[in-house]
Amino acid sequence: MDPHEWLEVVSRDYLADFVRDGGAAVKFAVPASDAGRQSLKAGLRTAAERHDFQFAFVDSAATKIHLIEQLFHAVARQVDWTTLARSYLRRSLQDMGFTLPPDGPQVGDGLPGAPGSLRLATLAALNDFPEPLFLTEVSRRLGRLLLGDYGMTREFRLAMLRLCLAQLEPGEDPLLTEAIEHWLRGELRLVSGVKQALIFQKVARHNARHMLFSLAHWLKAAGRSGLVLGLDIARYTDAARPSERGGGLYYSTAALLDAYEVLRQLIDATDELTYCFVGVLAAPEFLSDDRRGLRRYHALYLRVSDEVRDQYRPNPFAALVRVQGE
Repeated sequence: MDPHEWLEVVSRDYLADFVRDGGAAVKFAVPASDAGRQSLKAGLRTAAERHDFQFAFVDSAATKIHLIEQLFHAVARQVDWTTLARSYLRRSLQDMGFTLPPDGPQVGDGLPGAPGSLRLATLAALNDFPEPLFLTEVSRRLGRLLLGDYGMTREFRLAMLRLCLAQLEPGEDPLLTEAIEHWLRGELRLVSGVKQALIFQKVARHNARHMLFSLAHWLKAAGRSGLVLGLDIARYTDAARPSERGGGLYYSTAALLDAYEVLRQLIDATDELTYCFVGVLAAPEFLSDDRRGLRRYHALYLRVSDEVRDQYRPNPFAALVRVQGE
């Protein structure tokens, strides 16, 4: 299949409406070369940006995709959490009926009447509220709104609430705000740093998948269209001997099977996953290598293999497509 045809189908029939309206899909593409994978990566990024999706790309040569918590952290490091919190706060305050300054660059932020400012002093003055009362009212309403959104896990909701409130008073507890972002990115050494936000566990294997789902939901709530996640799994099928290896990570067969299980779980979770498109890019060995390829893990093979297909024309809507050329 021509790569441009596949990318056009992804853009037109998935990102433009189905995923933007709350759907989710996991698609596999197998280009014939490394250059082909890079081309598809660039194409996915362009399609995501065209439809206002957050694009994140994770390469198995640099990140252990079979460890779902590391996958989430790699995605979280590509997200501008402050901008999302500010956008969600602005949208929420508008829905609550408060008067806001015009949206715009954050120049002069913190000064009453500054363009785009969401600082407490600015908002309280515009709405004729004493600052303490305004903060109490907004915190109560925002807490009820965010904590009642069960499309996100409890820890994720608590973290986003703190990030939103930090936009009102950035100097109140900057260390906690920084700790929350480090917690999301997997850079927090001690979980005690976020206990003040009522978060008592790190992102780990048992909750990382739901944190990823929460992020896709949060992006939509903050005004974006959702998440486009590109996964390059080519390194998992690389069976090069140690003496022939280059830089980056290489994987055992056990890690390979764990990675296939993570992908299988993503496919099976599309009924609960929303506003998310996952594009998995694989090397030709994914289809041809019986020891490391798709056939090695029967549960994944049954979900993406072509059971019935046209002999002369590929199906661009299939779960797995073979891409020719660059």
